[in-house]
Amino acid sequence: MIDEGSGLIVIDIQNQFVNDLPEEMNGEEVAEYAKKVLKFFRENKMPVIHLREIHRKQIVDFGRELDGDESVHCVEGSKNCEYYKGLEPMDNEYQIVKRRYSGFFATDLEILLKGLNIKRLYIIGLLTDVCVHYTCADAHQRDFYIKVIKEAVGGSSLASHNAALNAINYLQHNAVISYNELIK
Repeated sequence: MIDEGSGLIVIDIQNQFVNDLPEEMNGEEVAEYAKKVLKFFRENKMPVIHLREIHRKQIVDFGRELDGDESVHCVEGSKNCEYYKGLEPMDNEYQIVKRRYSGFFATDLEILLKGLNIKRLYIIGLLTDVCVHYTCADAHQRDFYIKVIKEAVGGSSLASHNAALNAINYLQHNAVISYNELIK
């Protein structure tokens, strides 16, 4: 299913987010599917871009993020902030640090995607209803095609996860695909 002009965006698959997924989301299972997707893109020699949320130790860059249900998280230098085991970037893959939900907000993601001539974004990561959803919405507004692999994303709850997948599908029909659809 992948073609030239495609790339994989791995969003915030970090220790804290995998470990904090609700039981109904099964963080280990989501991470295992993410590993399969990552392996598929690596074997097909397609570009991989890892996004990672990191906040300064001084807690000065959270903005309004702490006004909702989230507490201080992903503080630089902490174990929680590290990539989840088996999902670390390889030397030839790209890494972008972000301080907000969307991978596009105040980062050079769009510049990198244009430099790599990527028009179709395959997306995996956490949380479906937060960073994945916001990144997809911003990608859509920048005229990128989006495909979210549903087994390789997890949300703050099953209801929020499903609502986010429905919202993403609303933006672009058939934007949510299965792992099996990806590898066909």
